[in-house]
Amino acid sequence: MSLNFDNTEIAFSLKNNFELKRANFLFSFMAKPLLTKIGISFTQLAFKLYFPIKGLIKNTIFKQFCGGETLIEANETALKLSQYNVSVIMDYGVEGKSDEIEFEKTTNIFLQTIKFASDKPYIPFVSLKVTGFCRIELLEKINAENLLTKEEEQEFERFQQRVDSICYCATQYQKKILIDAEESWIQQPVDDITNKMMAKYNKEQVVVYNTFQLYRHDRYAYLKESHQMAIKNGYLLGAKLVRGAYMEKERKRAVEQNYTSPIQATKEDTDKDYNLSLQYCVDHLDQISLFIGTHNEQSCMLATTLIAQRGFQPNHPHICFSQLYGMSDNISFNLAKEGFQVSKYLPYGPVEEVIPYLMRRAQENTSVAGQTGRELGLIQKEMKRRKLHKSTQTG
Repeated sequence: MSLNFDNTEIAFSLKNNFELKRANFLFSFMAKPLLTKIGISFTQLAFKLYFPIKGLIKNTIFKQFCGGETLIEANETALKLSQYNVSVIMDYGVEGKSDEIEFEKTTNIFLQTIKFASDKPYIPFVSLKVTGFCRIELLEKINAENLLTKEEEQEFERFQQRVDSICYCATQYQKKILIDAEESWIQQPVDDITNKMMAKYNKEQVVVYNTFQLYRHDRYAYLKESHQMAIKNGYLLGAKLVRGAYMEKERKRAVEQNYTSPIQATKEDTDKDYNLSLQYCVDHLDQISLFIGTHNEQSCMLATTLIAQRGFQPNHPHICFSQLYGMSDNISFNLAKEGFQVSKYLPYGPVEEVIPYLMRRAQENTSVAGQTGRELGLIQKEMKRRKLHKSTQTG
């Protein structure tokens, strides 16, 4: 195996020169925290005041990180990725709704997405964020183990029925559901509903995956606990491993409310637990389906080494790598070239509805040490390679 995450020709084979230049501009912008902060504030204000900036957003940051506004547009993006053996996770990027009408609307969109993907092997996964189906305040109350009113109990039951209908539909159409992790103060009911769905639908094959955020110091232990729970109750564990997405918010809340932060003390501790979790899952591949969601090159390389050492084929049905669309193409496309199963997270939805997701992408690229610089360096390396190749061809 000649896996090399520095091979930019393979990494950016999907992008034409214009798209490469646009990516260079965006990551250069995100490399400047102050500019990013101003840009986010302006965008949020502009949408509130109905300024006509939708076209600008759609042709810049939206094009970089989202598959399209509609399922049809997202499918066109997915088809292009499939030419390079990269599949997608359809992710309807709408979240944080607060009324029953919106929850039902979102549920129907997910059911339509699964049915739409039924005859498309390049769309094996659909991502589900529970805050699109249930009020955050209700999840908080359950997480805190506060007594629910009769109306709240009925509301929670409706939420569970929505999630169940989506998991059932996925089973019928042979698709897989990735249930996203949330902030620690609403995570327990998310774990509970996910475990319930896994117990119901993961009997013979893995349909439902829980997400383990390893930047939390208790999640490696919870991964092992979840595995034992699955063995005890006779189902397979779907384990999506990520580092995490709410670090600054988690630490801030812990300080404000005077409790111990659930976040690891150092990045090294996060990396250690992530890699231990990888090893644990690879060691139990007969009982665990592993979804490796990371932009960390060292963890991806470790996973490929573990897979080879255990004698597994790169395309083992219980192993899938994943990165966000618009990021870490050097990892995704080079892994796919070597025969590993790779899926890109592909958010889609109306521009104005996906703004929270896009703002998070911008903030994370600014705050994650080295991420933006790495992206920029690879993009610029490929731009130089193409320029040199062109001059050689015409010389």
